[in-house]
Amino acid sequence: MAGAVLVVAPGRTCSASRIHLIAGTTVDLLRMRARSRRAEETVQAEQRLHTAVLRLLLSGQPHLANDVLGGPAVTHATVFRLTGQSVHEAYQAQWRAAQLSVALSEPRILVCLEGSELVITDLHAVGDDRSSARRLVARIADRYQLAGGVSDSLPLDIVATAWAEAGNARHGARAGHLVSATFLETRGLLGVVPAHRLASWSGAILKPLDREQHRTLEAYLRSGSAQAAASVLDVSEGTVRTRLRRIGTLLEAELDNSTVQAQLLLAVRAPAAPQHIHSPARLDPGIPLPTDLLSHELARRWAAALLEPLDQPLRIALRCWLQHRGRTAPAASELNLSRTTLTDWLNRCAGTLSLDLSSATVRAELHLAAETIATPDDAPALLPRRGGRTFRGQRPY
Repeated sequence: MAGAVLVVAPGRTCSASRIHLIAGTTVDLLRMRARSRRAEETVQAEQRLHTAVLRLLLSGQPHLANDVLGGPAVTHATVFRLTGQSVHEAYQAQWRAAQLSVALSEPRILVCLEGSELVITDLHAVGDDRSSARRLVARIADRYQLAGGVSDSLPLDIVATAWAEAGNARHGARAGHLVSATFLETRGLLGVVPAHRLASWSGAILKPLDREQHRTLEAYLRSGSAQAAASVLDVSEGTVRTRLRRIGTLLEAELDNSTVQAQLLLAVRAPAAPQHIHSPARLDPGIPLPTDLLSHELARRWAAALLEPLDQPLRIALRCWLQHRGRTAPAASELNLSRTTLTDWLNRCAGTLSLDLSSATVRAELHLAAETIATPDDAPALLPRRGGRTFRGQRPY
């Protein structure tokens, strides 16, 4: 109890040596209690520190976050968001596990309890190995049967986008499992295209952009709209659109083109570019996957394997929807289908491919795959019909 006083009085028959032993033991116990209390207070202070750093990152203050952390500056973050009945127990276990591998004075894994969610943020530099952090979180998810979503590795100044990615991925996770925001894992282009090729191509494409322009472009592509990007960047939507027009001019690209957007999202997700790139390169929307990345044969093989589960009607509908940048109304109009029918077909595509079509990364890679293997028969006008709007032939369900 706070303010309590312990009084030790020797009995009349106690020898001097026993009195000394009792007094010494009492003092040691009191010291241990004081140390335990100080240790508990230290842990609570460290937990508050982690939460404060996370909130600085989410509010777009990476420089302040790095100042609070101290030590070598980090540049990127991967966010894990987990939910479940045992989230509080998992929080304590994750905290202890993280502190075994990270000095308290220089945390590189933030462990926070945000409402009903356990949030782990792995802070790292470009090129760092992130597998250990994921294995650590995966073990916690499995042990405590939590459903978790994992973001892509994103720059610190757009951690709010990583937060949203992890939240979207979590919705598709089962208890005890982690789901990546890209959902593609080894099927994705980052696992297919050699890293050095992807880095060189990305560096040449994005070379004309400065840091602010690169940040604006990445926020726009990952969030899917200028309005959402404005929220992440903490600027007005008009400012984002002005920046995007300048970026389009510098890249000599039409940013409203769905293929260009898909190519640019691949470019910003690529590993860090080598320093020796001297001249920029241009995007060619007529070639979804440039031969600098994959040969024509390998590109078609990758695309065919990714979309193989879909029959032709679903593939036509998905391709049309992706060409309209995920907007259902104009795609349904071109396909001459009701929006309800197209939505149903898209849900079937998502289920068949085991992918979340709300992910900008998933849509971008599916678009590149669909355009890579498209034939003249994959056109909305050639979708079999009866009575103008009714699908004819084998139904896609």
